[in-house]
Amino acid sequence: MSERAIAGPDSVPRLAPHNKLRFDKARETWSIQAPERAFMLDAIAHSVVSRCDGAASIAAIVADLCSTFPDAPADIIGRDVTALIQDFADKGVMQL
Repeated sequence: MSERAIAGPDSVPRLAPHNKLRFDKARETWSIQAPERAFMLDAIAHSVVSRCDGAASIAAIVADLCSTFPDAPADIIGRDVTALIQDFADKGVMQL
């Protein structure tokens, strides 16, 4: 059994192999298509996942979201982004 990866500010998340970010035209929503399962994303989750490109760290993603949504408190954005990425990493949808 492998050790659990922990998401932190220096982690650089990306979708795991064979997982794709897709727009579902019929439902007009974004989703992650994974082998044998799918994850429907709301607008906020899509804002986070679309920035997980394997180049930007969580700290950079949070900073970008803070500039995009200046009325939202930075500490809450940081906490929520880290929690979402950690959840997807725990499910094998993202790699850190």
